Amino acid sequence: MAALLLALAVVSTGLYAGFMLIFRTGVMPALARLSDEEFVRAMRRINEYVPRPVFLLVFLGVVVFPAAALFVPVDGRTDTQKWLVAAGLAAAVANHLVTVAGNIPLNTALAASEPAGASAGGSAGESAGAVRAAFERPWNRFHLLRTLLVLAAFGLLTASAVVSG
Repeated sequence: MAALLLALAVVSTGLYAGFMLIFRTGVMPALARLSDEEFVRAMRRINEYVPRPVFLLVFLGVVVFPAAALFVPVDGRTDTQKWLVAAGLAAAVANHLVTVAGNIPLNTALAASEPAGASAGGSAGESAGAVRAAFERPWNRFHLLRTLLVLAAFGLLTASAVVSG
């Protein structure tokens, strides 16, 4: 059971790390080339679409599986393996804290900047350029941090699965 939980921890964290990395290296650079109106519209749609059941399952698995792997008793687990899983879990939790405290509030503010029936211009007196300026740079900074954290979590959990005594 412990080996299965650790495998699920590595797989879910790897999937999430890949998602974060591709978003950082592919999606956001592509969106950066859009006009302000196109960028704001695209990010709003992405933020509406991403939190779906499969994504949420992986998102939760990044914390649940390492925690379960850590707390299920394992005969013969070394202290090194235990500390690698604990460090991986800590990095995953930190990733989620950055997401919840940084990226999600920015996503919420971006969504709220759109008045009912508007397509991209923002609320009264608020241009798409102003909306983008308030969102893009801070969101990218938080995203870089959470990407680095989940990549670290993936590396630590992978190491715990392959290290011996």
